[in-house]
Amino acid sequence: MIKISARYEGDLRCVATHEPSGATLRTDAPKDNEGLGQSFSPTDLVATGLASCIMTILGIIGRRDGIDLRGMTAVVEKHMVADPHRRIGRLPVLVTIPGKLDDAQKRKLERAAHTCPVHQSIKAEIESPISFVYSDDS
Repeated sequence: MIKISARYEGDLRCVATHEPSGATLRTDAPKDNEGLGQSFSPTDLVATGLASCIMTILGIIGRRDGIDLRGMTAVVEKHMVADPHRRIGRLPVLVTIPGKLDDAQKRKLERAAHTCPVHQSIKAEIESPISFVYSDDS
């Protein structure tokens, strides 16, 4: 179990503390929902969690298999919907992986990406396709 505590600071802003490490982060409501949009919103953190979880899982596979994934990037787009309630409607992710990989390595990484705990935790109503681009740096 990991404990994270959050404190409301007013003006639609919160500070969360990761208790094991003491690291903190701030959230702010987005401009389109009465906030100032000066930091990640709570739904931005869901999108961020998805992208970083995918890359972490791929990093684990890469480390185990001797694949150097430094320089890998992920771009996630958060699309909100308002019907019937304001919520995340779509979270497409584009993962770009540098270096030369064979087809078996690519298949293994692509399968692993879909097993990340955040992706597995997203409701079926939220479309969350994962696409890959491989860039051979050599």
